Amino acid sequence: MKKLVFIYLILLAAFYNSANATPLIYINEVAFDSNAPKSALIGDDQQYIGKIGFNIIDASTAKIVYTGTLESKQQVQDWAPGKYFYKADFSSLVKSGKYKLSITISGKNYTSDAFKIGYNALAELTIPSVIHYYHKQRANTPTELSVDSHLKLFGSDNTVDMRGGWCDASGDVSKYFSHLAYANFMSPQQTPLVTWSLINTDEAIPVLLNKLGVKDSLDNEALWGADYMMRALSKDDYFYMIVFSYFNKDPNARRVVGLLANSVTTNDYQCAFREGGGMAIAALARISRWKKHGDFKSTEYLDGAKRAFAHLLVNNIKYDDDHKENIIDDYCALMAATELWISTNDDLYKNEARKRAHNLSARLSKDGYFIADDGTRPYWHASDAGLPIIALARYLKKENDPAYRSQALQTIKGALDYELKVTSDVSNPFGYARQTFRYRDSIKNGFFIPHENETGWWWQGENARLSSLATAAIISSRLLYKSPKDIKKKQALTAFAYNQVNWILGCNPYQVCFMYNFGRNNVPYMHSNFGHGSERGGVSNGITGKEGNPDGSGIDYKTEDNGNEWRWTEQWIPHAAWYLQAVAAMADEK
Repeated sequence: MKKLVFIYLILLAAFYNSANATPLIYINEVAFDSNAPKSALIGDDQQYIGKIGFNIIDASTAKIVYTGTLESKQQVQDWAPGKYFYKADFSSLVKSGKYKLSITISGKNYTSDAFKIGYNALAELTIPSVIHYYHKQRANTPTELSVDSHLKLFGSDNTVDMRGGWCDASGDVSKYFSHLAYANFMSPQQTPLVTWSLINTDEAIPVLLNKLGVKDSLDNEALWGADYMMRALSKDDYFYMIVFSYFNKDPNARRVVGLLANSVTTNDYQCAFREGGGMAIAALARISRWKKHGDFKSTEYLDGAKRAFAHLLVNNIKYDDDHKENIIDDYCALMAATELWISTNDDLYKNEARKRAHNLSARLSKDGYFIADDGTRPYWHASDAGLPIIALARYLKKENDPAYRSQALQTIKGALDYELKVTSDVSNPFGYARQTFRYRDSIKNGFFIPHENETGWWWQGENARLSSLATAAIISSRLLYKSPKDIKKKQALTAFAYNQVNWILGCNPYQVCFMYNFGRNNVPYMHSNFGHGSERGGVSNGITGKEGNPDGSGIDYKTEDNGNEWRWTEQWIPHAAWYLQAVAAMADEK
């Protein structure tokens, strides 16, 4: 027995030394698109002298197929004092295959995990799993369907039918249009965003989806989301915001609620534009053009969108918690008006879309970041940072007037120019998207959102934010830079976008692939009620600033934290929605 224990301790020590050995190779552990930028980072505690070469090896034949030289050292003192990072760029390797990166340091060889290169490799490998994830997230167990068919409104015995939709996260079976409404400036788009993302993906890459045999599944998932939003549309033409479980295993505890901090619930459950209403209208108006039916007819989807939009034109400020519109109202209302304009060609929606696009342009500060309020608060967002730009880009699908187009394009360009600038203002070997925020009485730039913010408690990993910005960068690069002379500007946005996706898929300081069942190192499984929980294709929250640093500085990732590990490990439906949009934008539909 003692001998077995001794052997176990030796193996454990060997594992520990291996896991902490230097150098470490940080790489996207899933795939690179053939025509995309491709790179890895070598991290080491020592500085390298002279030129250091690296090889890309065919994983099947062990033959060297590419040789390159590491770039100059970079550091991130805020994350890893004393550590040096060296970029290995192999973008010119385009041949499809399975490869490993190999490097020799001080006479010892180090090899990465295997990764794929292929035409549309990211989309082909991961999109089917994302669709699978949403199918598994459906709130469709017999218990959920039974209880949700007659849910009580908070503070009332009146009931409504709120069947369907998706459970919000791997640890939360509640259903949200948006869950931080009371904070005013941080409302994420949740169920409506997922529906719009599915619709957008279907329309962006239909040929590829058919090739993968998943288009019908994606269509059905989008219709599932549309049907839920129709049930959530009240007879008074506002959307009910939240079906809340109270984190209670008793299904009868569920209620339709408005939500404050610390799970305090209210009857303020009417969605403003920024509280999920705008994106719900946009999704319903857009899916109505498919002329397909779920539990509702396509004409009912459009009629619901029109009724809800008309209602919010009158009541939106009343539903906003502070009774003031801000940038989130603007971009969500722009999405709603744009999709209705495309669907109806009605001047009402054209004028509203133009008004909201103008509002967004007026919010761009002289420095290049958006202002969220009527004062000086910078716009930053933990999950939807790219949505103002995407809303403007979507608006340009319909807007043909040169003057309006010019203003929108200049706003998009200014915002992305600033994003590239703030991201590259400091040593940033991973290319992680940085942001500008107000912390207490000063304007700061940082990698992660401040933990001290308007919610009073909410901060988590920002993988949705990264994918939203990746989507914005790819879509906008095609709008802004169509001339060969602009190729370098377009390449800068493309590289920025792929850096965000690479981070999610393993090229991050913790070498974690945050898409479940992909890559080498995943977050632990998380259990939830009614048989739900972590699922293949779901994306976890990700990495944050250091716990205990109110300004979001430093870096942290924990798999155990006395019940608070959800900040890093929990799957959340906006992460996969934005990832889906990003990869669809990156795919080459030819």
